Amino acid sequence: MRGTHPHGQVLATTRKPAGKKQPAAAQHDHAHAEAHDHVHAADGSCCGHDHSHRPRHIYIYSPSGAVRDKAAFKRGVNRLQALGYDVEVDADALSSQQRFAGDDATRLAAIHRAAASGADVALISRGGYGLTRILPGIQYKAVAKAIAKGTQFVGLSDFTAFQLALLAQTGATTWAGPALNADFGVDAKDGGEVDDIMLDCFEDLLCGQGEGAGWQMPRIGELPSGKPQLKDFYVPGGATLWGGNLAVLASLLGTPYFPQIEGGILFLEDVGEHPYRIERMLTQLLLAGVLAKQKAIVFGQFTEFKLSSHDKGFKLQTVIDWLRMQLKCPVLQGLPFGHVPTKVLLPVGARVSLSVEGRDALIYWGHGN
Repeated sequence: MRGTHPHGQVLATTRKPAGKKQPAAAQHDHAHAEAHDHVHAADGSCCGHDHSHRPRHIYIYSPSGAVRDKAAFKRGVNRLQALGYDVEVDADALSSQQRFAGDDATRLAAIHRAAASGADVALISRGGYGLTRILPGIQYKAVAKAIAKGTQFVGLSDFTAFQLALLAQTGATTWAGPALNADFGVDAKDGGEVDDIMLDCFEDLLCGQGEGAGWQMPRIGELPSGKPQLKDFYVPGGATLWGGNLAVLASLLGTPYFPQIEGGILFLEDVGEHPYRIERMLTQLLLAGVLAKQKAIVFGQFTEFKLSSHDKGFKLQTVIDWLRMQLKCPVLQGLPFGHVPTKVLLPVGARVSLSVEGRDALIYWGHGN
C-alpha cells in the first residue's frame, strides 16, 4: 500500500519554508508545494532533495518480544544495508526466553548498549510485550544523554512504554515510527514491499529534514449539510506531542512513568482491540482527567479487530463520536500511524503546532513554530 490509507490520505511530510508564518494547513496545501524546501508527495515520490549526506549508523535491538520471524529480521537488516546504512545488530537481538527477547536483565542491557552505541538511530526489531515490566531498571539519564548527543530512538506499539517513561522521567524526545521486522522485513515474494511514505519519513529523520506530517481526514463525521463537525482551528507551537499505543499508555496511568502533560496533543493507535475495549480505556483516561487537559486528541489507525452480531451497530466510529460529545477539545481522525504499512514518524515529547482546515490536518514541529 503506497501513499494512501483507507481511513485517511497522507498529504505529505514537509520541511518548514522560510518567510512569513502562515496557518500550518495553508502552508501544507499541495498548491503551495513549490514554496517548501522539502516536500514528499502523496504517492511517496521524493522531492529530489539530496539524501546522500544522511547519518549512516543504525543500531538494531530487541527490548520487548522475542523475534520469531528470523527471515523477516534478516530481510530488514539487508534492506537497510542496501539503502546505504551501516547496520549494527545487538548481540542479544535474537535472544529468547518465554515470549521475551531474553530475560529482563538481557533486555535492559540491550537498551543501555543501544544508548551507548553512538548510533544515529536505535531501532527496535519488534514490539509485543515486555517493556512495562522493566521500566524501573532503565537508566533514563543515560538514555537522555545519548539522545542529546544525537541518537534517535525509534519504535511503536510496546515501545510506547519506553517512550512515555523516558518523557516522564527526563523530558527527552523519541520518535514513534517503524520497527525492523514489520516495516523493513516485509516479504516481496508475498507481495509485500517497504512503504514509500514510511521510508521517506525515516530517511527525513536521518538527514534532519522532516519537520511536519499532514494528512486528509475521512469524510466520516460531516453534518447532514455537508459541513465538517470540526471547525478550522490552529494550535500554535508549544503543545507537547505525546501518545502512542492506547493499551500501553492506559496501563501506565497512576505510575511514575505516565507523563503529566497539560495542553498537549495526544495521538493514539492500537491493534487487535475491540471498540468496546477501546472505549473502556478511553473512559479510564477521561475519568482520570487526562483527556480534558489536552488541546486535541488525534486518532491514528485502530486495526485487526472483529465486530460481532452482538454489537448491533456499535463500532469504532461510535466510540469516536461518543468521545467527541464528552470533550470540548477537538477529536481528529485518520492520522497515518499505527500497525499499518503507511506511517509517518512523530516526535514524542516535542513541542508542535497543529492546524485543521477542512479535512486537511497538519502536525508541525519545525523550528520556531
